[in-house]
Amino acid sequence: MVGGLERISNRVMNLGDLVTEAARRFPASPGIVWGDQTWSWAEINARIDGAANSLLKLGVSRGDRVIVHSRNSNEMFETMFAVFKIGAIWVPTNFRIMPKDVGHIAQTAGASAIIYDCDFPEHADAARDAGVELVISFGKPRQGEHNYADLVRAGHGAKFKAAPVERDDPCWFFFTSGTTGKPKAGVLSHGQMAFVINNHLCDLMPGMTEVDASLVVAPLSHGAGIHQLVQVARCVPTILPKSASLDPAEVFELIEQHKVTNIFTVPSILHALATSSACEAFDHTSLKYVIYAGAPMLREHQKLALRKLGLCLVQYFGLGEVTGNITVLPPHLHDIEDGPTARIGTCGQSRTCMQIDIQDDEGRSLKPFETGEICVIGPAVFSGYFDNDAANKDAFRDGWFRTGDIGHLDDNGYLFITGRASDMFISGGSNIYPLEIEEKLVTHPAIKEACVVGLPDEKWGEVGTAAIVLEDDVSLPEEDLRVFLGEVLASYKIPKRFEFVPELPRSGYGKVTKALVKELLQAQADPATSLAPGEPA
Repeated sequence: MVGGLERISNRVMNLGDLVTEAARRFPASPGIVWGDQTWSWAEINARIDGAANSLLKLGVSRGDRVIVHSRNSNEMFETMFAVFKIGAIWVPTNFRIMPKDVGHIAQTAGASAIIYDCDFPEHADAARDAGVELVISFGKPRQGEHNYADLVRAGHGAKFKAAPVERDDPCWFFFTSGTTGKPKAGVLSHGQMAFVINNHLCDLMPGMTEVDASLVVAPLSHGAGIHQLVQVARCVPTILPKSASLDPAEVFELIEQHKVTNIFTVPSILHALATSSACEAFDHTSLKYVIYAGAPMLREHQKLALRKLGLCLVQYFGLGEVTGNITVLPPHLHDIEDGPTARIGTCGQSRTCMQIDIQDDEGRSLKPFETGEICVIGPAVFSGYFDNDAANKDAFRDGWFRTGDIGHLDDNGYLFITGRASDMFISGGSNIYPLEIEEKLVTHPAIKEACVVGLPDEKWGEVGTAAIVLEDDVSLPEEDLRVFLGEVLASYKIPKRFEFVPELPRSGYGKVTKALVKELLQAQADPATSLAPGEPA
């Protein structure tokens, strides 16, 4: 009892009914467009109900964990809502991960079923080896498996009544990318995700209606999937490219054809789109919100994207554990020119009803401009990691979720991220954050991309090492680069070693990760010659 009122119920809407409502309001309007195929909201909802009816008959019930391993497709989109309606838990995996990773996810989640794209039989086998009994294929099933299309047809025609759920009932196990260890299952609930949907509509895409259109350029298994939940809530059609990998020409053609108004992406994909010649070949003036998150965007890349796409960029900062809801930097706070009105280097202010605190190692709040760990509280914070008490103990302190990112707030509450605590390295006793160095490197006209990591060194502990991608058909002598950096960085921050590579390695989520770059550099290093003596960097 609180304030004399006894709590009666925590009942909330089952998020699977978002499609039910879309079908009720706009039954004939397009909900998904994929190549030359279009499904109306009524058709999508009927297919989802058919799948839910059949899954229930096969034994999938409330609380069960269902893995979905697939490329983006209308069928993958449908599984989210079918699983939600049952009251089960959707466990999507990025199709680029290895079979052993799916096995780990299946075991960690305690999954009882997997629905998979038939191009990935080894992944299904890994799940089966981890104890998953029910196997369903989007294509031709193997012995002992079921075909998803057959299940949709078998259950078609009977409306499915979504299971009652409460606010804290899990709906999604959001697996972390695992850059600092084995992926963990972040538990997202129906009530939490309802807040996230409203928050995205409030802070990221205000005014969005059914006349808008959304284009998917990232895997629906993670941030793009959350973004699509928001589209369904506003009955906005989703456009799926046919290409399995990013094709800028296809993306811009679809933007022009469908008058796309919003896209969710990550900085590396946004940069690839902005630097593509296709950007000038098609009309993209319909774009209102090009939302980017998942990693810091270098200022030079940000300015280029603004010049090419216009003032439609929206940045947010937010981990999967906070479902993207920590900060927002809306279009009107993006500025091409460096000047007194430009909010340069910030990822924005706190999202509506979310609170940020910068804390020291003991959990004390720090003052503006003091650097510490970024911590957050609010309704978008996840319920914790599934069956992982040790990780939960590390992740929370006095109710605050500890992001593991380092930064500071200014006097107006704008957040500036220095980097991840795990990205920092110590060279000769000095703490060095790679982001600052990367920002300076990409201002050189010959450099397209750069990533800086700390690698072991007997004398200095660690030394800075930069992996650099040059612009096409240019060269850059190392000494010239050192002179350039000497004018903009303290000497101890200048990397000791430079490696010029054709491209930076990316994770299955499209991100350049420090772990993958370290693997690349260590593989290329000659221990006898790779680290020259000198000042630490």
